[in-house]
Amino acid sequence: MAQKSRIVVLPGDGIGPEVTREARRVLVAVAPKHGLSLDFEEELIGGASIDAHGTPLRDEVTARARESQAVLLGAVGGPKWDAMPIATRPEKGLLRIRKELGLFANLRPATVFPALAAASTLRPEIVGGVDLLVVRELTGGLYFGEPRGRATANGRRNAVNTMVYDEEEVARITRVAFEAARGRRKHVTHVHKANVLDVSQLWVEVVDEIAKEYADVTLAHQLVDSCAMLLVRDPARFDVIVTENLFGDILSDEAAQITGSLGMLPSASLGAGGIGLYEPVHGSAPDIAGRDLANPLAAILSAAMLLEHSFGAHAAAKRINDAVTAVLEAGCRTADLLLPGEKRETLGCRAMGDRVLAELAR
Repeated sequence: MAQKSRIVVLPGDGIGPEVTREARRVLVAVAPKHGLSLDFEEELIGGASIDAHGTPLRDEVTARARESQAVLLGAVGGPKWDAMPIATRPEKGLLRIRKELGLFANLRPATVFPALAAASTLRPEIVGGVDLLVVRELTGGLYFGEPRGRATANGRRNAVNTMVYDEEEVARITRVAFEAARGRRKHVTHVHKANVLDVSQLWVEVVDEIAKEYADVTLAHQLVDSCAMLLVRDPARFDVIVTENLFGDILSDEAAQITGSLGMLPSASLGAGGIGLYEPVHGSAPDIAGRDLANPLAAILSAAMLLEHSFGAHAAAKRINDAVTAVLEAGCRTADLLLPGEKRETLGCRAMGDRVLAELAR
């Protein structure tokens, strides 16, 4: 009998409902062929939840997410809610669910599909063959450290944020990176600022200790500023990058740009509890919401990561990835994937989803 698995779908705001609809259609099509039976439960998060319930994330939704095997998220936020106090904005719903589910590891692959190499702002010969993975620590560092806040002293405004990590936080994210590298090209680059930061010095020490457990994986340490330079000069040199929260936030966006479109970038946030949260990285794009213009491929590729990491359905995940590759090779494009001046018929969000489904049905 097929395994029963619950997925909580949080479409969110902007184009979130459109792209998660296509990802869900793909999951429904693929799952039975690989022995999976999926139950979907849709809930609100972000601005949509604020409008309906006055809060970006209800306790009931968090509880249902904890009882699920995976969470599929669209996007949160938009100008409609930008004037709200920071503590109650849509993004707080995303931060809260990450915390409540204990999601400490963010995995963001940046893969240049051969058919899209020319779409990158870098030369095709630079981006050809790029297939890297940024493993970002997600629950520590400057974003969560205490003390934090703003004050006025002697008539002048000041603000403070605290970067703090303990060795266990560093060790657990480092193990995630090394395990990922074992299934890839067996190379980890640890990115830090140990020439200035005491916290980074701790990271270097702990990463070196964990590396001894993985004799089959090579390790390099790289200063964050030089890593930012190398990502645009020689991105193909990287396999798995592991780093703390702030550096990972910045570098993963830089790596995403190498691929040519944020519409192609999936992500997974994982924790010790076995529940994963999967989302495209492109944001809510409110300017095109509701117009059937969004690129659903990042959400579809996030669904592939969901199958791989939450259900161990590697063959099903590969089938989705292969289908996306095939539709791109066939010339299918949404508007964001066109080259400047290129004259080509473009597909809407639904039509691109249809093409992927047609490829899966072959």
